Amino acid sequence: MTDFSMLGLNPGLLAALERMGLKTPTPIQARGIPPIMDGRDLLGLAQTGTGKTLAFGLPILHALSGLPRPAPKTARALILAPTRELVNQIADTLGQLVDGGHLSVVRIVGGASINRQSDRLARGCDVLVATPGRLIDLLDRSAVSLAQVRMLVLDEADQMLDLGFIHALRKIARFLPEERQTLLFSATMPKQMAEIADTYLTRPVKVQVSPPGKAADKIEQAVHFVSQGDKAKLLEEYLDTHRDESALVFARTKHGAEKLARLLDTWGFAVASIHGNKSQGQRERALAAFRAGEIRVLVATDVAARGLDIPLVEHVYNFELPNVPENYVHRIGRTARAGRAGRAVAFCSPAEMADLRAIEALTRQSVTVIGGAPWADSLADAARAKAKETRMQAQRQRSGRGGARPHGAGKPDDAKPAAGTPVGQKPRKPRVHPALAEAFAEEHRPSGAARNRRRRKAGQRRD
Repeated sequence: MTDFSMLGLNPGLLAALERMGLKTPTPIQARGIPPIMDGRDLLGLAQTGTGKTLAFGLPILHALSGLPRPAPKTARALILAPTRELVNQIADTLGQLVDGGHLSVVRIVGGASINRQSDRLARGCDVLVATPGRLIDLLDRSAVSLAQVRMLVLDEADQMLDLGFIHALRKIARFLPEERQTLLFSATMPKQMAEIADTYLTRPVKVQVSPPGKAADKIEQAVHFVSQGDKAKLLEEYLDTHRDESALVFARTKHGAEKLARLLDTWGFAVASIHGNKSQGQRERALAAFRAGEIRVLVATDVAARGLDIPLVEHVYNFELPNVPENYVHRIGRTARAGRAGRAVAFCSPAEMADLRAIEALTRQSVTVIGGAPWADSLADAARAKAKETRMQAQRQRSGRGGARPHGAGKPDDAKPAAGTPVGQKPRKPRVHPALAEAFAEEHRPSGAARNRRRRKAGQRRD
């Protein structure tokens, strides 16, 4: 398949593709679009940056073209994605394809005004692009009906599993009609994916254009072994060599990302950060400035690892290696977009040697060493044990166990031990995966207007 015109798309979509400068479909598009247009369910496996959005977006818009206006509070196609950034990327791409046409695309994410979103949905839409948490909020309000959905897309389904969205997907499924076409796209295929595929897909066509865990061929991967305390200065040295080129830096935690961005700012870099503690407006402004070249360095967490579609990112730095090896593939996939070349450098401290080995096992290739030397097993084991103890101590302090209890953290008068907890023993606080906690927080964070109303009420109570 050498040309989009060979796929049978309507003239309006072909004209939009020409305006966007796109002529030749990528492998996932060439192999995925025909069965979708034939009405088949599809399981699409392709690495990030290979054009999955158009692979499902084009046949959806083709199928919906020519239909009358949707009924109020309804949608004809539903696309679910795990993060705000990915929802915005998908909606922006579809918006370019329908520009000037009669089809409507509505995006729904947390952190924005739910009342405004309800107003937009009141008119009905052809394509609804949403994060699961905010969609459930709107379903609970009866602000939208999914009874007319003809096509369902689960994009980056493996990350939905990582972030704990499986229960949200089950709840949403109860609002969907049984007679529908379902498309599931993912960069990797973990074992738990079979549950989603069996639940949502009916005799699907499987299209796989790259082995699971394989990074784009044009990404030059490298690792620099460096102690944790020396990473910031090493990053400064790398960034200094290409101040006029865009670089994306990944940190493991929200606090770490913000701290690193502030440090780089004091060193004179044009930098911004994006993570779950940022409001939707802050994140959008940071991304817009990064795309426009107003800032050259963007520091991000894994929540943003898949939703950033910025073609001209030349460099990706893993300031801290992810503890989920699949996330490494998604992180470095932010460069070498749309056939371009890119470079990804990982900083590996002694405590991260096991993470590096897991990444190399997943990708089935050794990462080229460009600095330092691999840490000895004894040093790596000791550093990892120390890091684990530090995290556990921090968790104990946050929960009020061990050391002084934080102000305001006293046990309420009516507090009771959990069922099954021995008398005299404090119930254990359930552990929450950091990525899940961040995803939940960003999905359910109130909008700026809601936060202002809460502040005003708090001020009235104090008065």
